[in-house]
Amino acid sequence: MGLISGILMGMVFGIALMAGWRHMMAYRSTKRIAKAVDIKLLGSLNRDDLKKICGDNFPEWISFPVFEQVKWLNKQLSKLWPFVADAAELVIRESVEPLLEEYRPPGITSLKFSKLSLGTVAPKIEGIRVQSLKKGQITMDIDFRWGGDPNIVLGVEAALVASIPIQLKDLQVFTVVRVIFQLSEEIPCISAVVVALLAEPKPRIDYTVKAVGGSLTALPGISDMIDDTVETIVTDMLQWPHRIVVPIGVDVDISDLELKPQGKITLTVVRANDLKNMEMIGKSDPYVVVYIRPLFKVKTKVIDNNLNPIWDQTFELIAEDKETQSIVFEVFDEDIGQDKRLGVTKLPLIDLEAEVPKEMELRLQPSLNMLKIKEKKDRGTLTIKILYHEFNKEEQLVALEEEKRILEERKKLKDEGVIGSTMDALGSGVGVVGSGIGAGVGFVGTGVGAGVGLVGSGVSSGAGMVGSGLGAVGSSLSKAGKFMGRTITGQSSHSRKKSGSTTPVNSVQENGGAKPR
Repeated sequence: MGLISGILMGMVFGIALMAGWRHMMAYRSTKRIAKAVDIKLLGSLNRDDLKKICGDNFPEWISFPVFEQVKWLNKQLSKLWPFVADAAELVIRESVEPLLEEYRPPGITSLKFSKLSLGTVAPKIEGIRVQSLKKGQITMDIDFRWGGDPNIVLGVEAALVASIPIQLKDLQVFTVVRVIFQLSEEIPCISAVVVALLAEPKPRIDYTVKAVGGSLTALPGISDMIDDTVETIVTDMLQWPHRIVVPIGVDVDISDLELKPQGKITLTVVRANDLKNMEMIGKSDPYVVVYIRPLFKVKTKVIDNNLNPIWDQTFELIAEDKETQSIVFEVFDEDIGQDKRLGVTKLPLIDLEAEVPKEMELRLQPSLNMLKIKEKKDRGTLTIKILYHEFNKEEQLVALEEEKRILEERKKLKDEGVIGSTMDALGSGVGVVGSGIGAGVGFVGTGVGAGVGLVGSGVSSGAGMVGSGLGAVGSSLSKAGKFMGRTITGQSSHSRKKSGSTTPVNSVQENGGAKPR
């Protein structure tokens, strides 16, 4: 009897022990699953969500790194830098000097490197972010920082002024470089590389300008000219969506990687109201310069002695990336010597709807970057009418070919000395803004399919080309060239495999407001 009761008690105890162990394991599993769910939810929260949950108790040491650190790469880059710097100096001379000449501001006859050394301090890569945004491509964003010790001297020449060596000191570069690898099935498995600078955060290039063996007063405003030239090259050639496309291999099709025209903007500059008077005697003589890319500007006629001018002139511009590009409007006062800017504003293209005409009143401000401006007063308003038309595939190809043709014509005009700079604005109803008083050239379209014509004008005579092949036409100062054809913005003419850059889109409130009527 005792044996049987002992066996039964042992079986009951064993069963109870096994049941208890099973219950405990099920409980622990449930707790682990619940914790995993909580951790997953916490992992999906960003910094703003945690601040809402924690309130004032949010710990500042919590970070959400987007870029992976690559300390090992910086160590190797420091060792390789002497060799990389020598190779980069040759590339910079060959690629940047033509850009300095192409974007050379009016009034400067030559802008070239006298000395170029990248120094001994290697750049630093703060982090790398790898993404797969499109099938068949690998996108790599590189957080690039460089505070080096380069020796960069520019030889600057102007009319009636000997060459002045200008040194760029204390150079610092802060930007995020986007590198896209186009994959292929053949070794080395990469068919092309795309390089661009992201618009956000905005690229920063800081430096100080110093004259070597001379004085900056010999060329008034040279520091601002160099600043504007550097900023224009960066924003118009390298800043996303514009990019540099480098094919790897022979017979590589890079057409899908190049930036193409997206649509046409028909823009009418109607009038301005309450402009600031910059004249001591009389009133300002305002005109408006309009552009999407600085390399391709158009301008209205000049209205003399009027702070409420009416232009009512129409232009056509080409948009290459509606999501990131903006139209910039600059109102100037024509004056002897250098014209004074009365106000500036910009309109993000993302605010436009296709095939929907709008009339808008834009608020002018002293500068697009109001952080550096002490005077915060408005500079009046500018009224425009605008219509955006999105290209189909056929229109896109036609616009691309037309874009390349006009770029080649502009370069020829500059080489022939007809215009002073490729950044001269083309007028509608007036001649192009040239580098001399009264010098200019205008584009005249001869109709659909007839081509683009060029009519030049000078102080007493001029020369030009008519797109329909009718020959050269000269005119006096009273007859200025007209732009009646299509104004197309596009890639740099010196390379068909490269594309420029654009201005990053900021809020309308920060850079001049716009309100629809």
